Amino acid sequence: MSDTTRTVDIELHGGPLDGTTAPVDLDDPAPWTAIISDGCAHPGGRSLYAPDEEGI
Repeated sequence: MSDTTRTVDIELHGGPLDGTTAPVDLDDPAPWTAIISDGCAHPGGRSLYAPDEEGI
């Protein structure tokens, strides 16, 4: 069985993970991405990212 998930690596901006990249599922209807952030004030906390004005 092959994996048909379409993903793209995006560069994060506007939060504690600036400059790092993360894979995003192109078929996911939710525009938000929550990523575990080791450097946040609460261990195991997540940083929430959304597309910019251009949808990227």
